[in-house]
Amino acid sequence: MEKIIEGKVLKLGNDIDTDSILPGRYLTLSNPEDLGKHVMEGYDLHYKDKIEKGNIMVAGTNFGCGSSREHAPIALKAAGITAVVAASFARIFYRNAINIGLPLVEVPEGTDDIMEEDIIKLDLENGLLDDLTTDKEYTTSKLPPFMFEILENGGLIDYLNKTRFNEEK
Repeated sequence: MEKIIEGKVLKLGNDIDTDSILPGRYLTLSNPEDLGKHVMEGYDLHYKDKIEKGNIMVAGTNFGCGSSREHAPIALKAAGITAVVAASFARIFYRNAINIGLPLVEVPEGTDDIMEEDIIKLDLENGLLDDLTTDKEYTTSKLPPFMFEILENGGLIDYLNKTRFNEEK
């Protein structure tokens, strides 16, 4: 995982729930690529056609509310979303995303100012977001070191395989 992520914004509003991100009818799928084909169908059937590899989603408050399904962040990542920025996240969605290696960044004030198709740059290590389109800078949340390490290793399973399970050998 890169410590600096740059991409074009896809903008969403408040209270985007996990059923909007990935409707329940797709929970029988387990392959990430298959899940990615249906991302955001609960929000807009054609939304996935807007997604390009490297996009960053920017949303308002309470992103990922609803059920605790880990399929939702998996689908976002598989569809090509490199990070999600929001004013706030539902806590279980936040943890599920970190566990699968999808960076989430909280920007309590400023997501309203960031527009669709702006180009933004996230500095995950220093907690900064630069809107390169408007030349505005925002302070973001910073992950605790252990969570940053999970992201750097590609998610919780990869982290455990590379660190803790190697200690036992």
